[in-house]
Amino acid sequence: MSVLIIDPNPSMRGNLHNMLTQASITKAEYAVNSASAIKLLAKKPFDIILCEYDLGSGTDGQDGQQLLEDLRHHKLIGLWTIFIMLTSEAVHSKVVSAAELSPSDYILKPFTVDVLSGRIARAIERRAIFLPTYQLLEKGKLREAVASCSEAELRHPRLAADFARLRAELHLELGEWREAETIYTHMLQARPMAWVHLGLARTLFEQQRHEEVAQSLSELLEQYPRFMAAYDLLAQNHEAMGQQLQAKKILEDAVAISPHMVRRLRRLGGMAFDTGDIGAAERAYKQVVTKAKYSEFRDPEDHVNLVRTLVKKGDGPQASGVLRDMERSLRSGPNVEACRAISAAMLHEMTGNDIAAASELQQAAAAVQGARGLSTQLKVGLVQSCLKNNLDDAASELMMKLVNEADSEVTMEQAVDVFEKAGRHDLAQGLGQQLKNQVQELLQEAAGKTESGELKGAVFMLRQALRRTPGNLPVLFASSEAVLRQLNMLGWEATLAEQLQNHLHTIRKIDPKHPKLESLRMQYEATQHKYGIAT
Repeated sequence: MSVLIIDPNPSMRGNLHNMLTQASITKAEYAVNSASAIKLLAKKPFDIILCEYDLGSGTDGQDGQQLLEDLRHHKLIGLWTIFIMLTSEAVHSKVVSAAELSPSDYILKPFTVDVLSGRIARAIERRAIFLPTYQLLEKGKLREAVASCSEAELRHPRLAADFARLRAELHLELGEWREAETIYTHMLQARPMAWVHLGLARTLFEQQRHEEVAQSLSELLEQYPRFMAAYDLLAQNHEAMGQQLQAKKILEDAVAISPHMVRRLRRLGGMAFDTGDIGAAERAYKQVVTKAKYSEFRDPEDHVNLVRTLVKKGDGPQASGVLRDMERSLRSGPNVEACRAISAAMLHEMTGNDIAAASELQQAAAAVQGARGLSTQLKVGLVQSCLKNNLDDAASELMMKLVNEADSEVTMEQAVDVFEKAGRHDLAQGLGQQLKNQVQELLQEAAGKTESGELKGAVFMLRQALRRTPGNLPVLFASSEAVLRQLNMLGWEATLAEQLQNHLHTIRKIDPKHPKLESLRMQYEATQHKYGIAT
């Protein structure tokens, strides 16, 4: 077993090492703060991490909760990594924050060798049982992982509920809401645990049964008022129902209970800004910038959001201070340069210096071309700012690139709508025509690949076309037919079958009486029967 001890106190590191030695674990390394821990974990994995909660966040880095949040989000620790939080503080908000991120365990100091070795032994035993399933998940084999969970439920009845929970979560990830709902419903009858209620609510949310979700989660929070994940889902459900003010109130309640989760604070800031509560947005974004200050994964967009909020408030001096902090404390790079230029442009617009604002926007547009990981919201906002400052070429080029990005969620219709709302019908028409031409070219390429027998290539081309225009019926039908052709000619693939099911569902929503729909459905059923797949 390899162990990473994360603790700023030398004597505590020594004590922990001695305890591990007494427990016959001798392979241990040290990190004194979050930055040194991240550097070590980026180089090699550890079986066990013992992390002190209080890492001296005021001077040397993050606290243990923020570190765990970063490690999970950036996938620096695997599913099988045992993460044990150590803390001598019984402050409830901190304990809740740590617990809601699901470390393997957390231990209140002082503790004995027997307590530590017992907790580690329990975690190792559990990990060994889950390891085959975890390995399948790491390889992206979700279907096989579902089957592994089903087998493990029978072999390990003591952990049957945990495997059923994981199986339900995998069905959710695969988009199989009904299957997940069935598992949670059965579990609810046997063990009415809080997380089972939450899981069932998630399946209802994915099926857009929003009223049922609201009622279920409200009842859940009455019984478990500190169940943080329920607040997040309830806020998301209110937002989906168009009830932004209620969603904001739910997030505010959650932050009051557990104030250390950066991503929740970030979401609260955005929702407060959108609903016009600039004071709440300022408070949330200031906390985000402060809490993320020592993270190795600082996001310069947090500074942009705070600058935007302060500009909206009319507080130029404070906004300038945030910009200076960004320039001074963040490493240089395309992302930082883009965010710096966008922030500077907002400040120039505020003071009426349109020439300087346009110059900064040009720099931002150039920097975005080489940036990675910037949000779609920030890029669309940059397009809107370019349009506002008559930078037509930059706006059109940015939007074309955004629509064509592999992970973009911006469709052709949404892109055109941005230009229409800006009063630029001429640019909207030009952009729309370019994108239509792209879709037509992809359709022609797909047809050519089908004729030459490149069935997978045809499916791929049509997937690209559909991403640009997801509600386009001719593209939906062409993609459905291509998928059916590949399934029949090259063999059954569960992911392709799911793609086809989604296509049929979308077509049914757009035109339930379309004459081709029933024929496609029957062809799909025939393909399922061909491979012995239950309908």
